[in-house]
Amino acid sequence: MLTIKRWGTDLLNLLFPNLCNACGIPLYHNENVICTKCRYHLPYTDYHLYDENRVAKQFWGRIPLNAAMAMLYFRKGSKTQNLIHNLKYNAKTEVGTMMGTFIGDRLKANQLYADIDLIVPVPLHAKKLRSRGYNQSTFIAQGISAALNVSVCENALIRNVATESQTKKSRYNRYENMLSVFTTKDSSLFLNKHILLVDDVITTGATLEACASLMLSHGAAKVSVAAIAFAE
Repeated sequence: MLTIKRWGTDLLNLLFPNLCNACGIPLYHNENVICTKCRYHLPYTDYHLYDENRVAKQFWGRIPLNAAMAMLYFRKGSKTQNLIHNLKYNAKTEVGTMMGTFIGDRLKANQLYADIDLIVPVPLHAKKLRSRGYNQSTFIAQGISAALNVSVCENALIRNVATESQTKKSRYNRYENMLSVFTTKDSSLFLNKHILLVDDVITTGATLEACASLMLSHGAAKVSVAAIAFAE
């Protein structure tokens, strides 16, 4: 019976191959989401080990974050880009969950993340959420939640405005463009809590800055940031 089941699985994999979301090669029977080689050789930053890393420094003088990290380097044409693309545009939400667990395991190594009370994913605008069908950052947050045993509040923040790309704007224009983009229906969610704000890729940091600013203005004790990747 087991042999027949294995044969059926092999046939299914032949017709509909289960591919690594990072490199695209077929996965072995004991592999899931990404292959073993990619899992151990992705471009890890190790930023969770260093308080004054490049992600954290990007926010210096802008917003008083408790800590900030991104797990991978993001470069065009890289395996990291493949992972993010599959997560955001190919409905491979399991990528977000797995990457989230990897992030969560890393955060355990730094005491700055030891007292997190709530995990909040960066929200999508309602129009984009309807179009995509899901918020990729929520799945990352759920993976982190599973690793840290900390609750996720998916609707803690609301995105009122569908903003355009920030990458070609000056720092001031990025900040101005993000003013009043986010709000909350229940500011008590943040009061006296250490919030972990979660996103997929950190580029300019303007979105995270706006979210963190709102939560701190509503009484959050500390805000930390975690993401899958950092665009150099």
